[in-house]
Amino acid sequence: MLTLYRPGIGWLHRAPAGPKAFALLAVVLVVSLLPSTWLSAAIGAAVAVACYLASGLGVGELGRQVVAVRWIIVVTFGFQVIFLPLESAVANTTRVVAAIVIAALLVLTTRVGDLLDAFERGLGIFRRFGLDPARVALVLAVAITTVPVLARLAAGVREAQRARGARLGVRAFVIPFLVVSLKHADDLGDALTARGVG
Repeated sequence: MLTLYRPGIGWLHRAPAGPKAFALLAVVLVVSLLPSTWLSAAIGAAVAVACYLASGLGVGELGRQVVAVRWIIVVTFGFQVIFLPLESAVANTTRVVAAIVIAALLVLTTRVGDLLDAFERGLGIFRRFGLDPARVALVLAVAITTVPVLARLAAGVREAQRARGARLGVRAFVIPFLVVSLKHADDLGDALTARGVG
């Protein structure tokens, strides 16, 4: 399974996956619930910067994550600025981006195997209701890693097109992106089959 894990020795890398997931979720919720003001936009951005600095990954990695979601920024801001005042559009977009990049810290600082184990332990209490914790944990881990993985695949397609000098455009991007996305989905399916998930 393709992973975005970045090896490191920071405290966030050493933190257990379960408590780390809850802590990052709490931070994401707080950022998401901020009001739509200039101050909230500044706070959301500052929290994201502080999280990346504290994790040891640094602002360089934060920049890479922001670039990876640039189309989300464009679409989110573009639709909101049409219907909302500029302050609200900027604040809402900043909060969304801050929430995404903060949530990405989970997969950047935690191995997929550790995530699976943490989710499986956390969901163990539902076993008595017929829930299969291993299967649900696998689905959650795949869901968490899918968005950043697709963002990285999209960036790879763009870089390959630039290296070949290909004309950049929506149609020229969509077809190769769909091909690599389907290839990733196929590889993921093979990985899940190898784990006995039918």
